Amino acid sequence: MLYYLFEYLEKQYQFPGATLFQFLSFRAAMAVLLSLVLATVYGKRIILLLRRKQIGETVRDLGLEGQEQKAGTPTMGGLIIIMSTLVPVLLFTKLDNVYILLLIVTTLWMGAIGFIDDYIKIFKKNKQGLKGRFKVMGQVMLGLMVGATLYFHPEVTMKDNDSSRITERFTVEQVEGKEIKSLKTNVPFFKDNELDYSELLGWMGEGATDYAWLLFIPIVIFIVTAVSNGANLTDGIDGLAAGTSAIIVLTLGIFAWVSGNIIFSDYLDIFFIPRAGELVVFIAAFVGALVGFLWYNAFPAQVFMGDTGSLTIGGVIAVIALIVRKELLIPLLCGIFFAESLSVMIQVSYFKYTKRKFGEGRRIFLMSPLHHHYQKKGYHESKIVTRFWIIGILLAIVTIVTLKVR
Repeated sequence: MLYYLFEYLEKQYQFPGATLFQFLSFRAAMAVLLSLVLATVYGKRIILLLRRKQIGETVRDLGLEGQEQKAGTPTMGGLIIIMSTLVPVLLFTKLDNVYILLLIVTTLWMGAIGFIDDYIKIFKKNKQGLKGRFKVMGQVMLGLMVGATLYFHPEVTMKDNDSSRITERFTVEQVEGKEIKSLKTNVPFFKDNELDYSELLGWMGEGATDYAWLLFIPIVIFIVTAVSNGANLTDGIDGLAAGTSAIIVLTLGIFAWVSGNIIFSDYLDIFFIPRAGELVVFIAAFVGALVGFLWYNAFPAQVFMGDTGSLTIGGVIAVIALIVRKELLIPLLCGIFFAESLSVMIQVSYFKYTKRKFGEGRRIFLMSPLHHHYQKKGYHESKIVTRFWIIGILLAIVTIVTLKVR
């Protein structure tokens, strides 16, 4: 909103300093500062409100050290992240940008699913929370909306590379690339680093590419569901989900910045995505909210994010990656989420297999998700979180390096 206000003041009155709001870097800086202030200052008030309402975590006895002390700690802290993100976004972004609108919807949608889940756990005294099928149904519906928007919306485009041509007068004329609808995405580590989803249907004959949405939208649904559940599983010990997510989102911010800049995208040989630069402001606000939340969520945690926060984080990360055409990097960039999810799948599958074969279930890990395995081995949760952060930073660096490694 402030963007439009100062744009008006500049045009009508040449208001001093109004042009600052035209700069993406200025608005991103203001967004991260405001989100940090909101998360740290007003976050405390939200925590006190949660305590007064007795919205505390019900901890199951898993035999983990320090577990009993966490009982009663306020949960639903994801509300802090959502509030601290959306307020700067509404103030500093261009609200007519399709990508910003998509991320606002994602934040509210996944936040609502997580809130319902937390509400059932706390007020209905049901430790299972929202039934899994309803949770997945909500994630699938979001994936359907995101996929349909990215496929059908006229402003979701890429731009052809600029080129030159020889005119009839034998002079060189620069031809600006046109905005085109495309389902291309970047493939890491390959020289010809493009994959067009529509070409995967080429074997079906002419005209099959017109139905590429039948392939693209299910892929989007799978990515949104997988990443949001991965973030949810990672939220198990103090500061783990918030810290690793901040690293991931910051990395995606770099991708959004270069993808939305025609000079950098041309130099790095990646797709130039018009209007994607505006994502930087949203990402700045989101990173600020996550870091501000860590002020209270770091060990020993004064508040837990709950599913309200973890599902929102996963959904936002998935949608940003899809927008900047970096979804194939998710297993690398979100390696912590991937490892946590994989540990659960391996544990459950092996337990069921051995129970059928030997009559008793056996386990590969002492406990899943993976961070609980290390807790069972005697590692303090602060050490586990710090080492997971370090691994997350290494994965982020490798992910950024893929911009030039072909």
